Amino acid sequence: MKPKATLKQIAKELGVSVSTVSKALNDSPEISEATKEKIKEYAAFKNYKPNSIAKNLKNQRTNTLGVILPNILNPFFAKVFSGIEKKAIELGYNVITGISNESCQKEKQVIEMLNNGTIDGFILSVAEETQALKDYDHLNNVIKWGTPIVMFDRVVDEVVCDKVVVDDFDSAFDAAQHLIKTGCKKIAVITTISNLSVGQLRLDGFQKAMVEAQMEDQMVVLSESDIDTFNEKLKELIDAKTIDGIFALDEHAATMAMKLAIKAGYKIPEELSIIGFADGVWSKRLTPSMSTVSQHAPEIGEKTAELLIERINNDDEYYRYNTYTIKTELRQRESTRKLG
Repeated sequence: MKPKATLKQIAKELGVSVSTVSKALNDSPEISEATKEKIKEYAAFKNYKPNSIAKNLKNQRTNTLGVILPNILNPFFAKVFSGIEKKAIELGYNVITGISNESCQKEKQVIEMLNNGTIDGFILSVAEETQALKDYDHLNNVIKWGTPIVMFDRVVDEVVCDKVVVDDFDSAFDAAQHLIKTGCKKIAVITTISNLSVGQLRLDGFQKAMVEAQMEDQMVVLSESDIDTFNEKLKELIDAKTIDGIFALDEHAATMAMKLAIKAGYKIPEELSIIGFADGVWSKRLTPSMSTVSQHAPEIGEKTAELLIERINNDDEYYRYNTYTIKTELRQRESTRKLG
């Protein structure tokens, strides 16, 4: 591969100082127009590219955000990332992405790899294993070393930083109430994420709605993080035909419930109403289409990038941390009965 031209090489070949080349390429008024033009033309001929990272490191800024996602295959995280990237570019920042794959160790490795002057701050949603182990030292150490963090969706109280969340508790409460108001009497709540903070909040919201409707003694809870085991248990529940409503707290649970219910011969929504949490593309494309709690993922992404860049640009060490809540929206489609 052809070696890249450097300032030193250009200066040597043109018989000028490195400082003169640098100033000319940066349009310094100290350099004559004739010299600037000569140096710029020669640099273009040599295909010289400035090392923006080195330049920014010299200024103690890279204008780059590190984003760590727990699962890139999840449509929610993909949509959040699109919002992060949109806002970052708008504000003059680049984005480097790492994937933890729900592993605490991988999360630590990505942070260690990027927290060496490569990025100005992190945006992350905590890995499933990190929450299960309650191992947050690596996150607190990053903040202690002076690199800011903004958490989104899966946030933890043990790490003091800016956070962007959705109203998980309230939105689950409202969705459960909707099922009750449309006539559901035996409602199952199903989830594969009960071990995550967001899953617990949604479950708590659902349970509150059941208690207020005096239906808590009929509530069926199906919770299992192992996907194969979850699918088997869900099939048994649906095949038994003892329920008339399902509230799924995550997208996998929602789409699997719809698939198994149709296979079992349920008329949806006449015999079984289903509401899912999250609003990926499959919710609209399913037949019948699924009613969902939409989390406005791109908006979450934009807000996290905005908060992090504000933090990066604020030199006040006592600038208080904020938790920003994005309101969700219940999108009623064909899988639930209409209110009369």
